[in-house]
Amino acid sequence: MSQLQIAQGKLTFNHGEARRPIFDNIDMSLNKGESLVLLGPSGCGKSTLLNVFAGFQALDQGQVILDNQPITAPSGQRAVVFQDDALLPWLNTEHNVEIGLKIQGFSKEHRHKVAHDYLELVGLGAYAKQPIQKLSGGQRQRLGLARALAVKPDFLLLDEPFGALDALTREKMQALLLTIWKETEVGILLITHSVDEALLLATDLYLLQGPPTQVIEHVQPPFAHRFLNGETVRSLKADTRFTEDRQSLLDQLLEVA
Repeated sequence: MSQLQIAQGKLTFNHGEARRPIFDNIDMSLNKGESLVLLGPSGCGKSTLLNVFAGFQALDQGQVILDNQPITAPSGQRAVVFQDDALLPWLNTEHNVEIGLKIQGFSKEHRHKVAHDYLELVGLGAYAKQPIQKLSGGQRQRLGLARALAVKPDFLLLDEPFGALDALTREKMQALLLTIWKETEVGILLITHSVDEALLLATDLYLLQGPPTQVIEHVQPPFAHRFLNGETVRSLKADTRFTEDRQSLLDQLLEVA
């Protein structure tokens, strides 16, 4: 099984004439088919960790390892989705999905088929020729997911992808992400400020504080697997255990925020 990890990671930043640690001796791993969620207050290092996993940020010490091989740069095995969808406005919906495949040199026929498949997966099959300026915020995030998945990565890295959406659309996107996880068996790394989102989507949840980044809680919520077994998002969030776990995490967040 494919695995992505940070081993004994250390990263610092300039602070006047000195260097201050962002994190020191961090060990964290994600297996394909798992959903790792990083939860914590702003400034605790969540997005920096994602950038390290993605290959956008080099470590001062330690290694990023993919399948037992050190890596130092981005690759198609790790696709990234940001809160800002970063779509290409001069391309329509279908061509935005195809762009990564075009860069990789795939034929027009192959690109068209793959784009169609993933647009159907995210519920945008009827919008293939639509200018992206006419898409809603939720549709644009769906398109961002389709574009990332089209290159068939082993790992999908998401930095607050639903943070700007309204509550109803956000819940729909959470259910969609769980469905995509089930269909593709991709490994997911998700950054969020939302306790509800973290509990619902994580198979491994790390509660962080910082700087420097420290893990203050590591839990393995059951709710993502329960969704895959047929329970709805609404029923899961109404469950007594979900309510109790949410309150426990909120209490800890209030202490470190």
